[in-house]
Amino acid sequence: MNIKQIREIAKAKGLTTGNMKKETIIRAIQRAEGNLECFGTVKSDGCDQTNCLWRTDCLK
Repeated sequence: MNIKQIREIAKAKGLTTGNMKKETIIRAIQRAEGNLECFGTVKSDGCDQTNCLWRTDCLK
């Protein structure tokens, strides 16, 4: 997912992203959704969030 799409999701959730990095925006979205702020913090073999919107980008 590109940064423009991520910013649009954040905006739809009422978040202001300013010049935040992609990872920070995604974690803010996760927090706003009531999910763990785990983007980019877990190794691929340790992630059990198979339905996560960010999974593909996260595990790269």
